[in-house]
Amino acid sequence: MTTNSTSAPARSGSQSRSPLGRIVIADCRPEVDGGARPARAVPGEQVEVSATVFKEGHDVLGAEVVLATREPGQQAERERRFPLAEGVRGTDRFRGPVRVEREGDCRYRVEAWVDSVATWMRAAFARISAGVDAELSLWEGADLLERSAKAAGEETQDCAVLTKAADVLRDAARSAGERLAELRTAPVAAALSRHPLREHVTTGRWLPLRVDRTRALYGSWYEFFPRSEGAVVSPGAVRSGTLRQAAARLDAIAAMGFDVVYLPPIHPIGTSHRKGPDNALHAEPGDPGSPWAIGSADGGHDAIHPELGTTADFRAFVARAEAVGLEVAMDFALQCSPDHPWVTEHPEWFRHRLDGTIACAENPPKKYQDIYPIDFDTDPEGILQECLRVLRHWRSLGVRIFRVDNPHTKPLGFWERLLEQVRVEDPGVLFLAEAFTRPAMLQSLARVGFHQSYSYFTWRTTKVELTSYLSELAGLDGSPSADYLRPNLFVNTPDILPGHLQTGGRAAFEIRAVLAAMAGPTWGMYSGFELCESVAAWPGSEDYRHSEKYEYRPRDYAGAEDRGQSLAPLITRLNRIRRRHPALHQLRNLRFHRTDNDQLLCFSKRLAPARPDAGPGDLVLVVLNLNPYRPQQGRVELDMAELGMRPGDSFMVDDALGGGSYRWGRVNMVRLDPRSGGVAQVLTARRSRL
Repeated sequence: MTTNSTSAPARSGSQSRSPLGRIVIADCRPEVDGGARPARAVPGEQVEVSATVFKEGHDVLGAEVVLATREPGQQAERERRFPLAEGVRGTDRFRGPVRVEREGDCRYRVEAWVDSVATWMRAAFARISAGVDAELSLWEGADLLERSAKAAGEETQDCAVLTKAADVLRDAARSAGERLAELRTAPVAAALSRHPLREHVTTGRWLPLRVDRTRALYGSWYEFFPRSEGAVVSPGAVRSGTLRQAAARLDAIAAMGFDVVYLPPIHPIGTSHRKGPDNALHAEPGDPGSPWAIGSADGGHDAIHPELGTTADFRAFVARAEAVGLEVAMDFALQCSPDHPWVTEHPEWFRHRLDGTIACAENPPKKYQDIYPIDFDTDPEGILQECLRVLRHWRSLGVRIFRVDNPHTKPLGFWERLLEQVRVEDPGVLFLAEAFTRPAMLQSLARVGFHQSYSYFTWRTTKVELTSYLSELAGLDGSPSADYLRPNLFVNTPDILPGHLQTGGRAAFEIRAVLAAMAGPTWGMYSGFELCESVAAWPGSEDYRHSEKYEYRPRDYAGAEDRGQSLAPLITRLNRIRRRHPALHQLRNLRFHRTDNDQLLCFSKRLAPARPDAGPGDLVLVVLNLNPYRPQQGRVELDMAELGMRPGDSFMVDDALGGGSYRWGRVNMVRLDPRSGGVAQVLTARRSRL
């Protein structure tokens, strides 16, 4: 419940203090860790604020959100107010959207009051209809209206409207019904809506809200290994690709509509216990090793592998990415090969076994003999300062997004300190948590400051699983995670070739691409996905055969597209649809609709227009066949209220994916055949109802 609330008694300008307040304001959301940490948003996002607001008796209550922001260079805060309304009558739960406009830290609180005019009106209509105290009730109402007129301001049109209404209520020459009818006229109703008579005003406590840059919520990611671009792999001749060669790939990535290009580690790779192809324990000459075995005599986390190029080459890569509209994200993996400079310079940063050797990394049954994990308990301050130095180095080279490898194996307190220090230095730096771990840790990493997170989406395939999990991510099931956790829906990674991609053929890849790109504001893919690479290391494994983690994998992207074997055209269309429709840039606006076939999934994303009578606004409907093997058909029943329409409305939609236009209403029939490329319809509603 709210504490230290302030309430104003009726007909008094004085303020009193109460542990609860004259009106109780409880369970305000978004609220993270009791207000100790901020909820998250981006500019232009609509954040739903809700609170339980109640008081003894039967008074009509009003509520609103006060959002306090500070303009750059200004000391004083600017306050804006947004109305809240009781969502379901009788629940005392008030809610409403708040739109944030600019980056930075702000705060909000809920303010509630007794709407004395509305309270009187509800009682007066009942009394007068029963012939009880009619004249006295009307005079009491006139007194309230005059006070409302005074609050509106004596020189305003609303003041004149309300003063006239008060005079009508006192006009004994008219019947009680005629006098009450004056209150139902549009001018009076509008004036009272703008200037409710607020009494017993109570304010809740301030709660923090952090507004990050837009890329924290919305974007399309593409992951690839620079060393594979231009690599030579032939008997007797094995040679790494370079950053200069990898830069040539950026145009094609940008042409597919991606916003972020993410690079696995580009640092020197150790030779001790270097892994061979498919994680073999012994490497042959020419085997490049795992990029995550960071560090050699050539340097550590602040160095570039000599075979990839120089710092100048990296600067050129970043510049080329920026020129084609891409941001560069780098891997930040806090682990070392046995050859890393830290091992000799700071042996205390590692866990030593009883025989004096340093313990290698393990994730049973997997064992990583080529990697030493860091022990964060021996010198936490020294490790923190070194990590900040490394991050500052890469930021100086133009990197402002970092994908953090296995953050769940490091202390939460370490991440909270590091992320906060980076935020103070540059609020635009973003961190993605590769948190494939237990839910409590995954969510806690988001609460302490990570801007995005991998999720369990990769393994959710059935209608029930997808509806439940995506509802949780969007906050539809009451989960608070949407207030601070932004999921990045990667369809695959170098570590994860999910089973449905191994067996479902091209259609399975199409289904996952449509689902990730349309359901989440941020999605990602690892290179090779567009070529439908699907061969696992062994049956039941999620590792790729000939994994790129251990060897070069040059690919013929252009040739595959020429032969019609690439998903690049589909991916390009999906990203183009995303850019054209701001409804797809949001997380909390996901809504599911009923289908009578468990193999058909239907969901929508809508950005409501400024005027309620302006049609559905920006509306995207997706109907997806979850079965990659067979055609599916069925009835789709839309929740018209969620789309801003009446039950009997119909509207025109255009299929942005497959072409064609249709008239849709509450109930619609759909047939989708994966054998002909029809795994989904992505329907965009025309701006006005027809």
